[in-house]
Parts: sequence; C-alpha cells; structure tokens
Amino acid sequence: MNKEQYLAKREELVNKSQKLIDEGKAKESKEVNEEIKNLDNKFELSAKVQANLNALKDNHSITDIQNYGVNVEGRTIDSIAKDNVEKPDMYDSVEYRKSFMNYVLTGARMPGKFVNADASTKTSDVGPVIPTTILQRIVEKLESTGMILPLVTKTGYQGGMSVPTSSAKPVATWVAEGSGSDKQKKATGSIVFAYYKLRCAVSVSFEVSVVTLGVFENTIINNIAEAMTKSLEQAIVSGSGSGQPKGILAETPEAGQNITVEKADYETLVSAEAALPLAYDNGAVWCMTKKTFMAFVGMVDGNGQPIARVNYGVAGRPERSLLGRTVVLNDYMPSLGAAGGSVVAFLFNFSDYLLNMNYSMTVKRYEDNDTDDQVTKAILLADGKVIDKNSLVTLTQKTA
Repeated sequence: MNKEQYLAKREELVNKSQKLIDEGKAKESKEVNEEIKNLDNKFELSAKVQANLNALKDNHSITDIQNYGVNVEGRTIDSIAKDNVEKPDMYDSVEYRKSFMNYVLTGARMPGKFVNADASTKTSDVGPVIPTTILQRIVEKLESTGMILPLVTKTGYQGGMSVPTSSAKPVATWVAEGSGSDKQKKATGSIVFAYYKLRCAVSVSFEVSVVTLGVFENTIINNIAEAMTKSLEQAIVSGSGSGQPKGILAETPEAGQNITVEKADYETLVSAEAALPLAYDNGAVWCMTKKTFMAFVGMVDGNGQPIARVNYGVAGRPERSLLGRTVVLNDYMPSLGAAGGSVVAFLFNFSDYLLNMNYSMTVKRYEDNDTDDQVTKAILLADGKVIDKNSLVTLTQKTA
C-alpha cells in the first residue's frame, strides 16, 4: 500500500466513524477506530521496512585498496606512515589506571604487561609504574588571597588623578524675619594619585618548558596572578606609600579612634564601637587575622549572648561577625598578643579606600634570546589611598 492509498483508506474510515457517532452508534464507531489504529501500525511498519531496503541499496561495499606503492629505501609508504603515528601512552590508558587502582586498594597483582621487568630482578619484585594522569598535578601550599581586593573602590583613570576633599561643612542657623546669616567659606583640598609599577616574572629554561607537563605552565600563570593579588592586598592594608600604595594602617586615626587592647574581651569591642562615628556606622567591617577572631569566640555579654558568631550562608561558607558586625579575615597584619604598638584589628569601610589601576594586570610571555629561557611576567601600574579615614578605628596592642 503506497502513501496515497493509505491516506485515502484512512480518510474513508474516519468519515465512517464520525457518521456512526452522529447516529448514536458508539460501539460500532469504536470498532472502526480500532481499524484506523491497525491501518496506521501497518503503514508505519511498511515505511520502516522500505527505508531499510533503500539504505541497503545505497550501501555499496568499499574495496580494500592495499598499498602497492614503490619502496622508499627498502620500506613501503604504509610502514613509514605507521612509524609517524604518535603511540598512545600505556600508563594513561583506562585499563592501566583501573589495574593500578586495584593494586593500591586490594594489593591485587597487576597484569604482566603493566609491570616493570629487569634482567636481574623478578617481575614480581618490581612495583607498578604510577599512572601518568595521577602525576599531572602540582601540590602547593595554599595562601588566603582575594578577600580584601573585591571590597575596595577601584578606578582606571589614565594619568595622575586628584580627588577633591573637604573637612569643613557649612552650618545652618535660625534667623529672625527679615534677617540674614553669615556667609561661610567652603574649603577644599585634594588627594593625588601617582604611578607605582608592580611586576612579577618567572623564568624557566628552554629544556624545562619542553619536557614538563602542560599543568606546569598553568600553575606558573596561577602563581603569578596570586602573587600580584597578594601584593595589592598587602599594600591596601599596610602599604608604606613610598614606591607602593599607602595602606589603611599607615593613616593616623581621628582623635579618640585608636583603642589600646591588652586581651580579647567584651569591653574592647564596646569601646571600638563607641569610637566609630554614627555617620560611618553603616558599611564599616572588622578586619583582623583568624587567630585574633578566634580569641573572641566563646565569650558572652552580660545577658549571655555570644560576642562572636560563625554562621553558614546559602553557599555553606562561614560568615563571621562580632557584635553583629561582619568580620573580614586576612594574613597581612599581626595577631592579638603581638609586639606592643602593633595594630591587631581595625574597623573600616573598605569603599573609602580608592585603588586606581592605570595599567590593569596583564600577563605576557616572551623568550630570552640570549638563554632561550621562556619568561612569563605580569605587570600593572597602580596607586591607592584612603580618601576618607573617618570610619577607621584601630585596636593597638598594649605595650608590656
């Protein structure tokens, strides 16, 4: 049955079923519907069989043409091509990795083809070779970076930049009808940003760059980016301002906003909160080392409420706070109990620190023509300063 015959027959049955329904003969209409289903199934099966037959008609056998080419120095072209094909790494195969896993977990002996052999040593005495894929990782000591840099205000202006500042504000006075008030002067100053270059370069010999794994190159680039981030954050917290950005701790707090601390206690935190001006209360956070923060954990106030809290947010990460104020941890300052005169913690609104990066961090690679060494470097031009230090409250270790 071709397609036209199928469609004509189907339409005939559909009309017949509809007519029976109109006459109230539901049972007879149901029988006709079954005929329609059987007709559809038969046509579908016939179409599949026809499609398979058409595929077989077009599937011509391919002649296996052997290489009868001329020998090249006694070798055929086919043998030369096989030699040029890169052989797969046996130790990177799934079979070997599974065998190695079983050897490590259960001590099961590995197949002979996977065991090192030696003329004077039995194969049972020689251990298996570690799979290649297990070696493609470099384990390094972790460092905490990237927690402060996202909090500061970042700009990218070309050339030296000047930020206007003012400490004097006009005062409004009540006056009688028909009277005026004194004219007041609005004095302004400025903070000027310069250029400081931060550079990090790593060189490896030509031989090392050729024989080492690709993961080695990726690790170098990650190390350089991490080193640049660490230097920027170190400068933001405690930079001297000479040849580098001026850090937060290099600023002198306003009068009454430096608290002397001997040990971690409730009174110290209350004094610091009292020293923070109300106008700067919103947005200010604590900044300290993890060791200093943990000294407050477990303490309670007079009502038995915990001073320090560690909650877990939506992402499951710890969210630390002291008296309800967020705590940002870092490793760029001394901890509580350090030498006298050291700032061991501070309150500050990081948005009041401006980091101007005139030339954003860029990673480049080049070759030293004299030594053939492969050099990977990153450079940037930046300067940073506190543009408003009124939110800065410092905790200074008491001198013994």
